[in-house]
Amino acid sequence: MKTIRLKDGKERSALRSHPWIFDSAIAKGGADSGETVRVEAHSGSFLGWASFSPSSKIRARIWSFDESQRIDADFFNAAIRRAIAARSRFDIQSNGLRLIHGESDGLPGLIVDCYDDTLVAQFLSSGTERWKDVIADALLAQTGLTKLFERSDSGVRGLEGLQPVTGWLRGEGPTAIILREHDWQLSLDIAEGHKTGFYLDQRDSRKKFADYTRRLQFQRVLNCYCYTGGFTVAALAGGAAHVTSIDSSGPAIERARANVALNGFEAERTTMMDADVNGSLRQFHKEGRTFDAIVLDPPKFAPSAAHADRAARAYKDINRLAFKILEPGGVLFTYSCSGGIGAELFHKIVASAGTDAHVDGYISERMQGAPDHPMTLTFPEGEYLKGLVVMKAADLVEKPSHATISNDSVL
Repeated sequence: MKTIRLKDGKERSALRSHPWIFDSAIAKGGADSGETVRVEAHSGSFLGWASFSPSSKIRARIWSFDESQRIDADFFNAAIRRAIAARSRFDIQSNGLRLIHGESDGLPGLIVDCYDDTLVAQFLSSGTERWKDVIADALLAQTGLTKLFERSDSGVRGLEGLQPVTGWLRGEGPTAIILREHDWQLSLDIAEGHKTGFYLDQRDSRKKFADYTRRLQFQRVLNCYCYTGGFTVAALAGGAAHVTSIDSSGPAIERARANVALNGFEAERTTMMDADVNGSLRQFHKEGRTFDAIVLDPPKFAPSAAHADRAARAYKDINRLAFKILEPGGVLFTYSCSGGIGAELFHKIVASAGTDAHVDGYISERMQGAPDHPMTLTFPEGEYLKGLVVMKAADLVEKPSHATISNDSVL
């Protein structure tokens, strides 16, 4: 077994059960791509068993902190079994869920989503690439399913010195799938959609938006970066009179239109725009158009902390424009999925946007990814998705006729 030894004082994160070992922390030692290595402190004491990645800044990812553990097929079967068991305790109102969430499930670099009877996996690290066949067999054994599609086409693989790979890894079947989510359905294509085919992490946010729409009786809704229309369908399910949806991807807009029809909603209740969001927000403001509710769910502006400053300006700009065209008493659902933007910084960005727009607002809720995308105590980096629900302040807001004042309701 090959060994890597850390520089003096660089063992602290591993002692806290954090799985990442950066290249700058290593004093000596190395291995082949994906090979399991013994990680030792400068003193020679054991820290963990890790997969080695010669190309990545994250030079080693720890599989286990137990010195007696063997990294073999039994290890992966047990880890996958634990992850699936955890999901059975979450309240997931869908036949689509995330089964494996990388480091949060003790399997660094592995993402696995389940869409009805089909698994979709991303092998994003040298370690998961080396153990791919073993992991694939374990996934089928532990789920009882027979179809596994690979979507290892993320740019992250390039940092690991790996080429993109897509296609059926086990079994075969249609790549177009209809997903049940809460009280509606959504279509997707696992071969072409973003990530593994869909944004399962926003499942509960979509339900929350439908609930707000129903309770506050939103009439005019704007869904920015709508992708395939998940929030659009949620708004219509909540009773919105009209939803304007914007995305710069023509194919995504077409699928959003199809998802509206799939759920039996009239096309006349929607406007689909294949357009730039920032430019559209500016045009709406120029025209004096306003909305009762706005969703801002942009793509990742900051893939790492190094991009945080530039991303902060982009987030601030779209939020500032959204505040300007949001009706007094209206609600903004705003998100960041950038790992380089923490929850505290995102709050400051949105607050600064409000200040520049000369508005204030009540933060009624903080949002995060669905529970099957967990953040653990020892791996806070798992909290990549964060959001705020902001009610734009007004001197007087006419309450819906059915609303009541209670200890747990302000409208």
